Amino acid sequence: MSGQIPTRRRTPTSSKARTSIAALTMIGALALTSCGSDDESEGSSSGSGAPLNLVVPFDPGGSADGTARQLAVYAQQTCGRDVIIRNETGGSGTVGFQSVASSAADGNTIGVASIELSILPHLGVSEIGPDDVRGIMQYSEQPIAYGVLPDSDIEDIDELLTTNEDVTMASSGTGSIYHMGFAGLAQEADQPNIRNVPYGGAAGALQAVMGGETRAVSVGAAEIAPFIEGGQLRALAIAGEDRLDDFLPGVPTLKEAGMDWTSFAILGLFAPAGTPDEAVEELNECFNEARQSEGFSTYMDNLGFTQEYKNAADFDAFLSEEYDRYQTVVEDAGLGGN
Repeated sequence: MSGQIPTRRRTPTSSKARTSIAALTMIGALALTSCGSDDESEGSSSGSGAPLNLVVPFDPGGSADGTARQLAVYAQQTCGRDVIIRNETGGSGTVGFQSVASSAADGNTIGVASIELSILPHLGVSEIGPDDVRGIMQYSEQPIAYGVLPDSDIEDIDELLTTNEDVTMASSGTGSIYHMGFAGLAQEADQPNIRNVPYGGAAGALQAVMGGETRAVSVGAAEIAPFIEGGQLRALAIAGEDRLDDFLPGVPTLKEAGMDWTSFAILGLFAPAGTPDEAVEELNECFNEARQSEGFSTYMDNLGFTQEYKNAADFDAFLSEEYDRYQTVVEDAGLGGN
């Protein structure tokens, strides 16, 4: 997942954009020293087990990095092991996914999974897909949200999906979930007039639409929420099953607009394909206990993230289902690399 999620604070409207943009580029810094790092000795386990290497396939400071580091703080207690974070970045997650998939399947190396694990193989940029890894658990999801400037002539989601005018949509990159999140919607609505404009993360995409570089933006619901609250943007809809009235009040779902399309940015944990059942079960149990801790739950609530838990088997099934679903979206968008 690209981009950073701002902590939502009640600040004056005049400073909301500055506060939120700064948070979008800095979130996760609180956790950077909260658990093991590459410089620590791998023999300094706090429990009876060997240190656990947790690979984050995305840059430090992003939502995947920040949530993983916070989860690791509590997992060190529940798993009884030091957790050593390694950021192995590149190729929209491909480098990190490959690193974990090719590691020894002994339960000592795991990675952070995003939905791109099910998308990138169809783009021809990654050989690693759901069949090459084992899910441990899913711990978060956020639906894609679509927004425009408050004075935009696109008044609602119906108008976006029926307009004959060209609509430029900012996203965090070609083939990213934020791109696929509206590409699938456009295909469902038979709307050919929405054109992707990729940026280097959610922060850049949000800045683009607020600066008038594009007419609309597609990012995560939690990422857009502070700008909706502050009046810088207006939300058209979210691609979730239910409304998020706690922090996007009054924003309808696509299903309310008659569109049978959902799309989520997710976060989870995965291991190499050959990892034994016993190791996967142990990791699921202790990381799920950490997920349910008060400290981690408070952290996630402050970011506007929904904690959506799936156990190992359900997470495996979900990634495979999304792999099949996004294959069609990628091909219909003319992006297939196979």
